[in-house]
Amino acid sequence: MGLGLATRRVPEVFPSVVAEYGGDTLWAAMVFWLLALWRARASTAHLAAAAMGVCTAVELSQLYQATWAISLRAKPGVGLILGQGFLWSDLVCYAVGVAAAAAFDALLQARPPSSTTRA
Repeated sequence: MGLGLATRRVPEVFPSVVAEYGGDTLWAAMVFWLLALWRARASTAHLAAAAMGVCTAVELSQLYQATWAISLRAKPGVGLILGQGFLWSDLVCYAVGVAAAAAFDALLQARPPSSTTRA
């Protein structure tokens, strides 16, 4: 979360592509991991599908520009969670973030358990 927020607060310290797209990509990965914490027994594929569903729903909700929704998004922190305006590029970032988190999760699942011996 800290790195994603940093891309918004101090974008000048990051390469331009990271400053532009890193926050959205990391946000989607965070959604994946939050779902994984909530549903620890869910398969990686189900978690990825659910994370993409959540991310897509949030992005599509940005098309709704009623006064109350705009006011809600202007509140501190809410705009970071719900976003401000619809962008197709955000959907690509979400796909990359969820895919990266899912790949890492799959690697963790495939890793054999470590064996420890007691003396």
